[in-house]
Amino acid sequence: MRKPVIIAVAGGSASGKTTVVKEILDKLDLKDVEIIKHDDYYLDQTNLSMDDRIKINYDHPSSLDNDLLVSHIDGLLKGHAIDCPTYNFVTNNRSAETRRIEPKKVIILEGILILTDSRIRELSDIKLYVELDDDTRFIRRLQRDIAERGRTVESVIDQYLNTVKPMHHKHVKPTKRFADVIIPNDYKHSVAVDIIVSKIKMILGEDK
Repeated sequence: MRKPVIIAVAGGSASGKTTVVKEILDKLDLKDVEIIKHDDYYLDQTNLSMDDRIKINYDHPSSLDNDLLVSHIDGLLKGHAIDCPTYNFVTNNRSAETRRIEPKKVIILEGILILTDSRIRELSDIKLYVELDDDTRFIRRLQRDIAERGRTVESVIDQYLNTVKPMHHKHVKPTKRFADVIIPNDYKHSVAVDIIVSKIKMILGEDK
């Protein structure tokens, strides 16, 4: 099997990374793809109480088990299957279940902090950064966290002001300089998606 193409997709919380990835996959028309979410690699916090878990700064690079992720990427590149952890946002902890992932032609790594680790950047063939203004991202995050993660309005606002916003400007936004392509998500970006798809096909040798 040809070495998988590794694509790292970063950007602020609720910037639309998943939407951009879907557009790429739709145009790529490639079924042999696997998406790995960086969120699933939050550190295991079984030893902490719920009160202590809530206090953790999940927007800081230290909250993530990048050593495990790097070893998993390396394994996939060598043709080995991995058991990817899964994260439960309601309990603020890893789930007991894992997800078996086999090597695929394209592996997409998605997460706000995915470009902060130099080892992950070096393993990535294409690095993307999805950008959206702060106000729109906050509104999207508020709606998502209430609907999907069981959060209250007050808790989302408090987390955004105390950790999400300052950490975005300190750790997430600066990683734009590592991106091969920066995609503004406040209007159509079909040209950028077409360029990315063409690059993927070229790497895969499917551009003829």
